[in-house]
Amino acid sequence: MEKIKEKMNQLRFEADNAVTRAEDAEAKNKKYDQLILEKDQEITSMTHKISVLEAELDKVDAKLAEAKASQEEGESLKSTNENLTRKIALLEEELDAAEKNVKETMEKLRQVDVKAEHFERQVQRVEQERDQWEKKFEEMQQKYKQSQAELDNMVANMESL
Repeated sequence: MEKIKEKMNQLRFEADNAVTRAEDAEAKNKKYDQLILEKDQEITSMTHKISVLEAELDKVDAKLAEAKASQEEGESLKSTNENLTRKIALLEEELDAAEKNVKETMEKLRQVDVKAEHFERQVQRVEQERDQWEKKFEEMQQKYKQSQAELDNMVANMESL
């Protein structure tokens, strides 16, 4: 009977150990379930953070693309501005040359105008001389006719003698 008691004690001891181990295992299981739950929440939180960060990354990518487009547009505008600046410089040079040409033409026109006035005065003087010569010519023609008439009279008088 002692063996039976011993066996029973041993079985109780083993049963108590098994219960203790089962309780320990259940406690560990609960602990691991809690840990799994925490890790699941952490995973959910990280997944949410990842989706937020991906959304922010998309926004940043869009802004980067927009900035690159703006930079390219800026470079294009800079190039266009440089081209326009060169065109303006060329047009200013052409304008300066045209203004110089106009000044020279105006000076030549002034000189031609002065010469024209000089020639007009000469023409007036020559016309006055011509008028005087025509007047003298008429006077001389008149004197010639008178002299011719006198000569004719004299010839007629001489013939009648």
